Amino acid sequence: CNPKQCGSDVLAFVGDGVFGLLVRGDLASESNAHVAQQHSRAVAMVRCEAQAEYMKRMLPHLTEEEEGVFRRGRNHRTSHSPRKASAQYHTATGLEALFGYLYLSGDIQRVRELFNFCMDEPDSQELPE
Repeated sequence: CNPKQCGSDVLAFVGDGVFGLLVRGDLASESNAHVAQQHSRAVAMVRCEAQAEYMKRMLPHLTEEEEGVFRRGRNHRTSHSPRKASAQYHTATGLEALFGYLYLSGDIQRVRELFNFCMDEPDSQELPE
């Protein structure tokens, strides 16, 4: 699959899975909390509000190409998106498209690097409600 030929919706679909897996792996490695607690934290971390905040942290670290992929994903409109989709929802879709693009490109090191920008902030545990 050539990610340059994939639609933004496909990239976001793949990126949603990649980002969710990274979050769950990160949570599993940092604590021995009950699965229900880890699940609740994971859900909070993959919500569009949290992903929009992560994108703000990553944006200064993106290459020009990565910014283009993000913008393409953010600006993509589909007939099945929420009727009152917020700017945060579209930003989160851009983040997912970027992670999907990098994953399908085989650049797992860059995926991990950008994910670390999301998680390394001191206030990353304080997520929007």
